Amino acid sequence: MQGQSQQQAYDRGITIFSPDGRLYQVEYAREAVKRGSASIGVRTAEGVVLVVDKRSRSPLMEPSSVEKLHKADDHVGIASAGHVADARQLIDFARRQAQVNQLRYGEPVGVETLTKNITDHIQQYTQVGGARPFGVALLVGGIEDGEPRLFETDPSGTPYEWQALAVGADRGEIDDYLEEHYDPEATLDEGVALALEALASVNDGELDPEGVGVATIAVETEQFEALSDEDIEAQLTEHDLLASDEPADE
Repeated sequence: MQGQSQQQAYDRGITIFSPDGRLYQVEYAREAVKRGSASIGVRTAEGVVLVVDKRSRSPLMEPSSVEKLHKADDHVGIASAGHVADARQLIDFARRQAQVNQLRYGEPVGVETLTKNITDHIQQYTQVGGARPFGVALLVGGIEDGEPRLFETDPSGTPYEWQALAVGADRGEIDDYLEEHYDPEATLDEGVALALEALASVNDGELDPEGVGVATIAVETEQFEALSDEDIEAQLTEHDLLASDEPADE
């Protein structure tokens, strides 16, 4: 009985390490990320691609209300997986940091600097009593000094830089697909195709344009650009990934 009571203390106390060096609440936050729909980032020679699965739970829901892709600054985009409300808080924090940097130094914030500011903020919530960790992972992509950069934030507050990755549901399967097909010299369009194909690989090989979000940040323009449903449908059609409209059997 005493052992069970001690287990609950480690389980509930965010600031308490278990005897084997674990913070259970941080691990639970990672589980919350796994339950979120997938987001994919791909770094190419021409820029960064962000693709998200934003399928709605009901046909009555407005697709535009599902927010998983965000513009943090002109040259930085963020995709999320996990608790949407937590993501919104971190997106707002990132936008404020980008504007503070612009006002203070008169130049756009670096992608790496912005990511580390976000993860420093996340880490504080793993060390303070009376709060809980953020149950969300972010993909932060953008252009820094003419080079594409792609980072992941973890609920523990650790930043990682990647060439391509997925967060959220089916991460293992999508990462396997990316590892097999990734080409660091790919064009931006090829990066979009790769990310869509990776997402389709865990969705029966087909996707609905309204259930997918795509954004790019090109090296040439250094501008965040979200693709319209028509552009996404054209991409899906070109790569034979468009979901069929056949009615279900009655």
